[in-house]
Amino acid sequence: MVAVLASVLVLVAAAAGLAVVRPGPVAGWLGGADGRTPTADPPDPMPSPVLDGVTANAPMPTRAGVQAAVDPLVDPQRLGGRVNISVLDIATGEVLYERGPDALTVPASTTKLVTGLTVLAARGPGYRIPTRAVAGAQPGEVVLIGGGDPTLAMNAAGSYPGAARLDQLAEQVKAALGGAVPTRVTVDSSLYSGPIYEPGWDSDIPTGGCGGPVMALMTDAARANPKNATGCTRRLNNPDIAAGQAFAKALGMPAAAVQGVARGTAPTGPGTPSADASGGSVVSTAPTATAAGPGPEGAMIAPGTELGQVQSPPMYRLVEFMLSDSENLIAEALARQVALARQQPASFAGGAAAVDAVLVELGLPEAESGLADGSGLSRTNRLTPSLLTDLIMLAAGGTRPELVGIFGGLPVAGWSGTLSHRFRSPAAGSAAGAGVVRAKTGTLSGVNAISGVVTTAEGRLLAFAILADQVPTDSSVAQPALDRIAGALASCGCR
Repeated sequence: MVAVLASVLVLVAAAAGLAVVRPGPVAGWLGGADGRTPTADPPDPMPSPVLDGVTANAPMPTRAGVQAAVDPLVDPQRLGGRVNISVLDIATGEVLYERGPDALTVPASTTKLVTGLTVLAARGPGYRIPTRAVAGAQPGEVVLIGGGDPTLAMNAAGSYPGAARLDQLAEQVKAALGGAVPTRVTVDSSLYSGPIYEPGWDSDIPTGGCGGPVMALMTDAARANPKNATGCTRRLNNPDIAAGQAFAKALGMPAAAVQGVARGTAPTGPGTPSADASGGSVVSTAPTATAAGPGPEGAMIAPGTELGQVQSPPMYRLVEFMLSDSENLIAEALARQVALARQQPASFAGGAAAVDAVLVELGLPEAESGLADGSGLSRTNRLTPSLLTDLIMLAAGGTRPELVGIFGGLPVAGWSGTLSHRFRSPAAGSAAGAGVVRAKTGTLSGVNAISGVVTTAEGRLLAFAILADQVPTDSSVAQPALDRIAGALASCGCR
C-alpha cells in the first residue's frame, strides 16, 4: 500500500507544508503487468515532480484577495447565469471563495471525481477485476465470464498498458484442457443488469464514440480499434460477443465456431466464486453431476470448473485511466464495482445508489449529491461545488490514505490528458496555471466544469470547483473562461 500510494502522489500536510508530485508521461509510467495473475507486483517507477512543490509555511490567501481575483472573471456572456464555485485552502479547510457552493448543478465529467473516490474507498487501491473462463454445461464448451474489467485486451496491442489479456487466458485454458481445442465458446456478461445506456444520456452518445454499451465483458473500453486509445472513437455495439470471438480465435477454434460465439450463463460448480456480504468472494463447493468434457489425460471436467483467470491492473490505475482522458465506459464500470462492493445491482441505478451511499459513509453530505451514472454523461446528475472541494480535501487530508489515488490520474494543465492543450496561450490569460493546475474537466453542450487543485504563486495549495450549467456559448469560448479563473488562482498570492 505504501509503495502504491507513494508512486501515485505524495501529499504531506504538516507544518512544513504540502508537496504534490506527479508521475512522468502517462503512457510510460502506466506500463507494467502483462495481464497474468501476479505473485508479486514489480515496484512502480518513482514519480517525478510536475506540480510545483508547495512552499513551507506559504501564506494563505484571504477571502477578500480571492474574491478580488475571481469575481471579475465570472463572465455571464461566456459562462451563463449559473456559475457555481467553491475554493478551499487544503491545509486548513478554510473556505476562501463561495458562489452558489451548495447549489445542485449538472457536473458533466467532474462526476468522475466522485466515482474515483468512492471506488477507491469501496474496493481499495489494490483491488483487481477478474475475467474468468470455466467449463460449460455442454461437452467441449468454454464459458468466458465478464467480471466488469473495461480495460481487458485481446492481446498485447490493447489500449491500456498492463491490461489483462484474452490471449493469455486462452493459454491457461489450453493447458487446463491438456491441449484439447474447445468446440464452443459462450460469453456470460450477466454480472450487469438494467439498460446498457442511461436514459439521461443525449441521443447521440451511443453512436458518437464518447460512450457506448455498458456491459460486463468488453475489450479496450469497447473500442473498435484499440489503437485509438483516447478520445471519442467508434465503439462496438456488441463488445461481449467481440471479446468472445477474439477468445475463441486465440483458442485455435475454426472460423465457423468463432462466428458462432453466443451469449449464455455459466454453470456453477466447484471453485465458482460468488459474492459475500462484504463484496468479496467465497468459493462454492457444491457437487456437480455432469461432465463437460475431457481434460488432461482423459479426465472429465465438471461444468463450472475454472479453467483460467486473468486480472485487471490494480484499481488505482483504473481510476487513473478514467480520469486522465475522461473515459466514460471505465467510469461506468467503476461505478458498478462500487455497487458490487455494497451488494447493490450492477446497474446504472445500483451504481448511483451505491456511490451516494459511500459518500455518506465518508462523511460527505448526502443532500449535495444526486447521481444517475458514474461518468457524468447523464444530464440528470447533480453535484454541488462544495461537495467536490470537500472530497478533494478528504483525499488530501491523510486520514484515508486509500483515497490518495484520486490525484494520480488528474490531468495537469498544459501537459497531460484532457488539459494537455489548455492553459498554454499567454494571450488567453490562463498560462499561469500551466503545470500548477491539476484538475478534472467536464463538458456537455451547455455545461462546462473544472475541479481539482492549484498551487498559488506563493506556494499554497487550494482545492477548487467551478460548475456552469447554463452556458450560452460553445466550449471553445466557455473553456478558456473557466481556465482564466483557475489561472488567476495560480498567479496571485490573493492577499
